[in-house]
Amino acid sequence: MQKITPFLWFDDQAEEAANFYTSIFKNSKIGRILRYGAKAAKVSKSGRPAESVLNVEFEIEGQKFVALNGGPLFQFNESISFVVNCETQEEVDYFWEKLAADGGEESQCGWLKDKFGLSWQVVPTVLIDMLHDKDSEKSERVTEAMFQMKKINIEKLKAAYGGK
Repeated sequence: MQKITPFLWFDDQAEEAANFYTSIFKNSKIGRILRYGAKAAKVSKSGRPAESVLNVEFEIEGQKFVALNGGPLFQFNESISFVVNCETQEEVDYFWEKLAADGGEESQCGWLKDKFGLSWQVVPTVLIDMLHDKDSEKSERVTEAMFQMKKINIEKLKAAYGGK
């Protein structure tokens, strides 16, 4: 068992979300599903009926998660996000399209919210290397270029890095 597991609170879409995420990422799977028993359903503030899904364990690229149907009390916000490190523009494009699908919301600098309101950062690894360059002029040009983007474009970052 991993020491720390992200636990994601959904209104009533835990199973749908787990299926959505595992359909996007390779090496992913659904694990155990726990259902509300009759007594738990009665005392739950979520209003979920007996035998409905309480939580779903799932795994993405070796990282275990739990999705909970906890009711509408809490919503996701940008204070927590998941970073998807991408090696190529094709990977950036793939994850951006898939995670923003069906009502997701694009933001700035590689950030987006998926259809459940969970925030993601789709980041090419080369961006991190360029931002940490010892030449501050290069890293500042890259930062300025990134601030102009929603989905990150590697070629435009490289052009800014090179002074073009």
